[in-house]
Amino acid sequence: MASLRHDDAAASFDPLRPKLVRVAYRMLGSVADAEDAVQEAFIRWMRADRAAVREPEAFLRRTVTRLCLDQLKSARRRRETYVGPWLPEPVIEEEEAEDVTLPLMLALERLSPLERAAFLLHDVFGVGFEEVAATIERDPAACRQLAARARSHVREARPRFRLDRQRGLDLAAAFFQASRSGDMSALGEMLAADVSVHADGGGKRPAVGKPIEGFDAVTRLQTSLAVFFRKNASTLLRTVFVNGLPGFITREADGELQTTALEIEGDRIAAIYVVRNPDKLRHLH
Repeated sequence: MASLRHDDAAASFDPLRPKLVRVAYRMLGSVADAEDAVQEAFIRWMRADRAAVREPEAFLRRTVTRLCLDQLKSARRRRETYVGPWLPEPVIEEEEAEDVTLPLMLALERLSPLERAAFLLHDVFGVGFEEVAATIERDPAACRQLAARARSHVREARPRFRLDRQRGLDLAAAFFQASRSGDMSALGEMLAADVSVHADGGGKRPAVGKPIEGFDAVTRLQTSLAVFFRKNASTLLRTVFVNGLPGFITREADGELQTTALEIEGDRIAAIYVVRNPDKLRHLH
């Protein structure tokens, strides 16, 4: 009987799992935590009176969101003691993401958990405010206010124009080549005047301890890194979209993976996001 219940629950849950993982990941910024939340939702789905649930997707989305709100409390405490800049775990996609890019996820970090939930559910996933209200246990008017406050905070993080997919990947490949070979002339042509570098090593691998900002500071950093790369080869594995931004995956000299994502404005690189923390790269293996 237990096996039959499991199969019955899985048959209705599994088609929704990818959507639920998307919700959870965008709430938490962690692949492992998102998968844990979705798995806990499945356990609750098995125990639920499923015949009484009229809209399984809404029920499960509500369950996952509430689990994520609970997790955010402990996640925020962990990030207060995090070593160096914190970046979300990289999600690799073949196409550019249109809903939530890496800069937007960083902007979401500055919101309260309820603002984050209201904004994601309504503005990103198209959920009506009645369901948002039922999910976060606030009235619809309050949910509209939460979403409006969130919207004002994250407006600047929205992409201002759509980047041609192939152009983005070509620029990522060119950046890899110039940064590793030490071609500072070619690299300088790619960088915006206010370019910044954000590197997440989590205290596990060497990385800059705070964001590096401005053309001169970033080119100095890249010049010193090029000297390092001459002795410690970095291998390009794939050019891909990392959290919706063009970038690449490399295997570094220490044998570990690394992701680099490029925020591009016009034809120039405005920000460089590097994830080196091995704990955040396990799922890529």
